[in-house]
Amino acid sequence: VQLVESGGGFVQPGGSLRLSCAASGFTFSRYTMAWFRQAPGKEREFVAAINWSGYSTNYADSVKGRFTISRDNARNTVYLQMNSLKPEDTAVYYCNARLGSDDHRGQGTQVTVSS
Repeated sequence: VQLVESGGGFVQPGGSLRLSCAASGFTFSRYTMAWFRQAPGKEREFVAAINWSGYSTNYADSVKGRFTISRDNARNTVYLQMNSLKPEDTAVYYCNARLGSDDHRGQGTQVTVSS
């Protein structure tokens, strides 16, 4: 199983980034996919999730209306479009795949929001 995140970087407040997570080694279309993040000195927190079909999503209150999670089962990829970024969104963002007790996480990609 491999989850490889990309798309992180440095952006000014109010800017946008699109994260991608390329999956391999498992049947991607069966798994719920999610994004988590962890800021320095803080615990990992849930950001967004999407079910296997893509028709059901949920978000942390802190990102609702600003972030959008989506998936392309043909490409085995999940995305996180992040708009109106704030300094408090600065964190390492991790892709997660879950099916029952089978749970996998990527290595993460750094997002830094600063002026």
